[in-house]
Amino acid sequence: MARNLALLRSQVESALAGRVSAPFTYRDRKIMETVSAGIPEIDSLTGGLPRGGLTEICGPPCSGRTSLLVSALAERTAREEVCALVDGRDSFDPHSAEAAGVALNHLLWVRCRNIDQAFRATDLLIQGGGFGLIALDLSDIPPETVRYIPLNAWFRFRRAVEDTPTILVILEQEPNAKTCASLVLRLGAEPALWSTTLDAPASTCAAAHPPACLLDSLEIRAELLRSRLQTSAPHFDLRKTGTSAEIFAAAEQSAKAGVRTAAEQFTKTTHTLRFFKTKSIWSHADGARPPLKHR
Repeated sequence: MARNLALLRSQVESALAGRVSAPFTYRDRKIMETVSAGIPEIDSLTGGLPRGGLTEICGPPCSGRTSLLVSALAERTAREEVCALVDGRDSFDPHSAEAAGVALNHLLWVRCRNIDQAFRATDLLIQGGGFGLIALDLSDIPPETVRYIPLNAWFRFRRAVEDTPTILVILEQEPNAKTCASLVLRLGAEPALWSTTLDAPASTCAAAHPPACLLDSLEIRAELLRSRLQTSAPHFDLRKTGTSAEIFAAAEQSAKAGVRTAAEQFTKTTHTLRFFKTKSIWSHADGARPPLKHR
């Protein structure tokens, strides 16, 4: 049996000679640099956004996808990195993004009319290089249309962005890149909390007397569906993000070991983010940069 296995191994190595070097040698996953997404809870959940990898942010409408994207753009442009946004349905609001901290002079906005234009533009931007973050917004395109995208298109994006300092982010209603994605994050909205001056409960007031109710808070649930990252130590301070001492200790120990990271430690876990609205201005509950809007 051992002789047959050795012969089979020799035949496979000979057949793959010149194409795959040492096919039976174990290769550990490549260490990827991660950067802050601009929201402490997301950073502690995922370990940050990976450079040279594809990140999917999915969720239904009003789940906070746009808020997370704008926060990431503001974080990158604040460090004078040039970013690109491929708008699949021309729905981006630059005025709200600027109010949320995005430096528009460091942002290339590509306005598309359909999904074909969006994919061609994204491919050209990745091949051109020079961008710190490239975002493809497909959140307003029906999921039925996005499902018809062939898998080789996602593989092309993955191969093109590998070994580059670019962060590729895809916004959509459901994950579609399969194994091509290095990080998959799903967002969801909890029922909104209302406040009222009436004697009736706020939930009844919201249904019967909408003008008498004020939006008090909105909770966003973030769930890490997949993480294929073996990351280096993140470039943001976990102590400053307000994470717990246990989270920091686990991440610090992982960074020293060089094996597992915060992204792997929090696989299949959820965090809840709370937003509140006062005087028609969206603000983050812990005083971080205000999100754009929930779409």
